Amino acid sequence: MCFEIGSAVIDMENMDDTSGSSFEDMGEMHQRMKEEEEVTAEAAATEEDNGEYGDFLGMKGLKGQLGRQVAGEVWQAGKQQASKAFNLYANIDILRPYFDVEPNQVRNRLIESLIPVRMINFPQKVAGELYGPMMLVFTMVAILLHGMKTSGTVIREGTLMGTAIGTCFGYWMGVSSFIYFLAYLCNAQITMLQMLSLLGYGLFGHCMVLFITYNVHFHSLFYILWLVIGGLSTLRMVAVLISRTVGQTPRLILCGTLAALHMLFLLYLHFAYHKMVEGILDTLEGPNIPPIQRVARDVPVVASAVVNATIKSIAAVVQSQ
Repeated sequence: MCFEIGSAVIDMENMDDTSGSSFEDMGEMHQRMKEEEEVTAEAAATEEDNGEYGDFLGMKGLKGQLGRQVAGEVWQAGKQQASKAFNLYANIDILRPYFDVEPNQVRNRLIESLIPVRMINFPQKVAGELYGPMMLVFTMVAILLHGMKTSGTVIREGTLMGTAIGTCFGYWMGVSSFIYFLAYLCNAQITMLQMLSLLGYGLFGHCMVLFITYNVHFHSLFYILWLVIGGLSTLRMVAVLISRTVGQTPRLILCGTLAALHMLFLLYLHFAYHKMVEGILDTLEGPNIPPIQRVARDVPVVASAVVNATIKSIAAVVQSQ
């Protein structure tokens, strides 16, 4: 049986019984299409997230394994550059020029540190190295530690070694920085490196005086060495600063401050343990005890009465016989 609807012809005989389930098939197809749309939407969202992460790493357009590989290479390169920049100041080659000096040069500079040069028309040459000054500071630490141990110094908070290192290095670095600041204000032609070297070699006289006076304890000897050796090392530094400073007032301020600090520091290192050293000498030589003298002492009244009674009784017994 055939039906003709307009131009369309439907053969009802050729239609089987299973054609009735076409509505169910359409429902399943619709459900599958909906699931595919959801999967497609999730994939698009994932791609957007990956795109934002890639934009953050500067790798827009790179996906998958290639993107991760490039990201790893970029991370390693950045890490290497950061480590090189961090270790830049720890490289020993940077400090090599400041310690590259011959032993005979150090010897000559130690001798020159005690010889003032009267030349103020031209700037005097200052060594720009730190080997000699640092060795002198460590030598002063050892001498000061020896003085602390022999004087019986007791440190409640800290150690003797820490105190000695802090005192010596604190003076060297602190006074150098302070004098450099004054030199900057007074328009003196000297750098921080030169100031460290100048003051460091100026400690050679202090080391000599302390080494002698810590072992031979005489006040007169200390004052002589303080004026002669300490004065010569101070005059050497003052002469250098005068040659590099212009004007009478700046010279007076700068050189007077340096001379006062340098000479007073030597006095402090000597007299900080003066009483303890004198106590040790008294112990070794013996205290000054006055000689024993016979002194007449009064007999107590009770004792004298007993003695008199005994004498009277003996006398009475003798008379009765």
